[in-house]
Amino acid sequence: MGKIVVLESLSLDGVMQAPARPDEDRRGGFTHGGWATRYVDPNQGRATMESMSTIGAILLGRRTYEDFYTVWHGRTDGNPFTPALDNAPKYVASTTLKEPLVWMNSTLLKGDVANAVAKLKAQADKDIVVMGSGELVQTLIQHNLVDEYVLQIAPLILGSGQRLFRGGASFAALRLVDAKPGPTGVIVATYRPVESKKV
Repeated sequence: MGKIVVLESLSLDGVMQAPARPDEDRRGGFTHGGWATRYVDPNQGRATMESMSTIGAILLGRRTYEDFYTVWHGRTDGNPFTPALDNAPKYVASTTLKEPLVWMNSTLLKGDVANAVAKLKAQADKDIVVMGSGELVQTLIQHNLVDEYVLQIAPLILGSGQRLFRGGASFAALRLVDAKPGPTGVIVATYRPVESKKV
């Protein structure tokens, strides 16, 4: 059985919204889009490509799927992320998209998302990585389906925006299994949930 790995860029106060571009996601009047680009360093790129090289599939919410397709599909600038995304099996959680999906190797999840992901996980030989997809990640957290968090934490406080861990989340203890600081102050931290009683 594979693991569900959540790979996210975060500010120090836990914001995950629109790290890459100013126009990426303006929901809620968010004005800090593109906040992570000034902190990009080789450690982040290596962490992302390491995750990509060991995965069996990518799991995306509808908004992130459409955004990634627009930004990454068919690029010819030699970025290794493009062929990795194009060639990887992609599973998409959406109530509005219909098959066939536009991006090669893409499958629309059917029925209840949590049940569909649990089945995928049980059948997987390799890890399934989730990137972005904030609403989908909330569902996975609520159903205890996340096995690992790889968080690229920037030394920046945004003060607003969609957070990875939101109010009302259930108690959960995490164990730090790896941490790599980078030259721009970003820490790539890997956490795994541990069995723990609420204190």
